[in-house]
Parts: sequence; C-alpha cells; structure tokens
Amino acid sequence: MLEALYLKNVGPAEELAIALRPRMNFLVGDNGLGKSFLLDIAWWVLTRTWARRSVIPHAPPAVPPISFRYSKSTSGPFEYRSTFNRESELWSVKAARPPIPGLVLYAQVDGGFAVWDPARNYWKESRDRPASYLFAPEEVWEGNALCEGLVRDWASWQREGGDSFAALCKVLVALSPGPSEPLTPGELRKLSLDDPKRYPTLRMPYGQEVAVIHASAGMRRVIALAYLLVWTWQEHVAACQLRGSAPAREIIFLIDEVEAHLHPQWQRRIVPALLEVMDVLTGEHDSAVQLLIATHSPLVLASTESRFDPAKDAIWSLDLVADAVELEEVPWRKRGDANGWLNSPLFDLEEPRSIEAEVALRQAHALLRRRDAATPAEVEQVDALLRGALGDVDRFWVRWSAFAEQVRGAS
Repeated sequence: MLEALYLKNVGPAEELAIALRPRMNFLVGDNGLGKSFLLDIAWWVLTRTWARRSVIPHAPPAVPPISFRYSKSTSGPFEYRSTFNRESELWSVKAARPPIPGLVLYAQVDGGFAVWDPARNYWKESRDRPASYLFAPEEVWEGNALCEGLVRDWASWQREGGDSFAALCKVLVALSPGPSEPLTPGELRKLSLDDPKRYPTLRMPYGQEVAVIHASAGMRRVIALAYLLVWTWQEHVAACQLRGSAPAREIIFLIDEVEAHLHPQWQRRIVPALLEVMDVLTGEHDSAVQLLIATHSPLVLASTESRFDPAKDAIWSLDLVADAVELEEVPWRKRGDANGWLNSPLFDLEEPRSIEAEVALRQAHALLRRRDAATPAEVEQVDALLRGALGDVDRFWVRWSAFAEQVRGAS
C-alpha cells in the first residue's frame, strides 16, 4: 500500500507531505488546489507511468524532488527519491521492476481509466510489454489494441455464461445504488440496422431494458468501473496461472470525484461498496483495499462515519492560506449528517442553504446578539429577507419568531 508522499517545488504547493493510511484516504478542498494532481502523482510513484501528462516542476533554480514510500511483498517498505532532469524532462526512477505487489486502478473524472497489474506490466526481462494500461473514455467502451472494451467483452462474457460474467453480475450488485435498484444485466440487443453488434442492457426498475450505451451518466460511470474491475482481475488471474504465481491480495483505488454524476442515495453507498469489492471479486474476506479518493461530497464523508477508524483512515484538506496551498490532516470526529459536514472547516460554508439564506441568517444572528438594542424597523427588514429565503418549516423560525414578537411587543 502507498504509505507516504513528499513533494517540493512541484505542484500548487511549495512543499507537501502526506502520510497515507492503509484503508480510506479522502482528499478535500476547493477546485484548483491539487486534489487531481495528487492522484496523478500517486499513480506515477506506484506505476512509473503517467496517466495523463508528465508533471513539470517549478522553474529553475528550484530543485524538485518527489519522495515516496510504499509496502511490498518482501519485508520492509520500498522508498525512493526521484529528481527531475531538466534536459531530458524526465523524472528519475530506480532501474528495476516496480515492487508494488497489488493491482492499481485510477478512475479519472472524465471517464478515463488506468490499470497497473504486477503480473502483466513492465517486466525487466521483457520491456516490450506495456508499462500500464491507459484507457481514454471512449476506449473503455469500444476497446483498443490491449482490450476489447466494455461493449464487446460484456457481450462475450454473457454469451459464454462463465466466471467473468458471474463476477460482473456480483460487482454490479455490490456497486448498485441500493437493494431495491440492483444493477442487473438484461438481454443482449441489436440497436441499429447497420450495426452488427449486440449491446448489453440493464434491467431498469421501471421494467424496461436499456442499452448500457444509453444509460445515465451515473450508471455509465459505475458500470465502467465494474467492467474495469472484472477485466483487470480476470486478466490478472489468467496471467498468474500462466506464470505459476499466486494472484495479488491487494488493490489500490485512486478515484477522482467519486460522487461524479451519482444521486445522493448512491453517494452514500459507493465508498463502502468499493471497500468490499475485492472480496466480491475473489470470494475471500481477507483481501486488502486502499482508497485514495478526491471528493466534494459531504454525503460521501457522512457515509463513512459508522466505519471510520483513525488508525486506518484519514481525511486530508487542501486549503489556501495566505496565498499558499497547504495540506493538513483533519482530526476525525463524527458530524452527524451532511449538513454537519457542510458546516465543517472542510467546506467553509456558514450555512448549508442558498447564498440569500446565508446573508439573511447572518443579519438575523447579528440582531439576536443585539437583542436589547434591536429596533422594530430592523426586525421587519430582516424578517422580510428571511421570508424570501427560508422554507416555511425551517427550524430557525422558532427562535426568530419568539425574538421578533418580543421586539415588536416592546415597542
């Protein structure tokens, strides 16, 4: 598992250090402060490939190291300090096969995926093998030279009715939005006179079977993740059988904006489901999963409260402090619900309401603090703002109404 990263003179922060936990690691912060950047760096240190473009450090005379540490199958961690060669524009690597023993998957927010498999990628004695598997969003669905793609593989697996399709069905159920709405494959279907392919479908709760290429954005992202998980695991097992080695027992997920396109009901379930997906794939209950997740969703964080363990899990906040980006671990505590998380320093919202409601409540609280000096005119002005911004059953009305009546009666 990835244990630590240290960066200097590269990325949005002058210096950044993070000691990752072995299970759940959440990256939160405003847009543009480096969450996706950190996922890109994590992918590179684990696989020595870039899922997108190579990271370029700060301009000279800055000296830009990237240091990292991760566990490996043999005793002791693997540690390395990479430096940037400005002439070749390459980061240094240790000349040996990456020793990370598990599978690494990177789900990008645009629908692209990257996969690294210790049984198939970069062997010292055979450098013509791909260093990793990189899939643009359309390649996930239509395939490329290295993969048949979701549409063809799903259809083939369903016709064969073997282990791959059984695994896909199990993973789809595990990643479903809820027990009453399971992601269930329907029949293969021809969609066009001029297209010879038979397309996979999903059985929808309203009784129709919808082709996966016509599914909603949220469903498409989740079924693409399910497909890549099954494809990666099945190909990994097959490669291990050919090599006579044991399959990996660890998987590292890097996921950018895990909540992207998902309904709140689904946002509450996706992270717990990802923790269990390795057991679903392998049929065992002692596999290790490490998550490194960038998120803007208070519901995603609220969904972890019943299982969060500070010894295994952490929340990391990127923030702008005095015109500089800083990363810090946020001390864990339960906040009760999504509103509690929205009001926390992680999201910097005074109120989990509209901007107009926040302004009205700010003025109302100012009057409440001046209780004895508030005038009826001030109360009427703020009362009008509140009535235009708050709902009829907002709990603030109880407190405000008593105060307003007191001021009116005293006049």
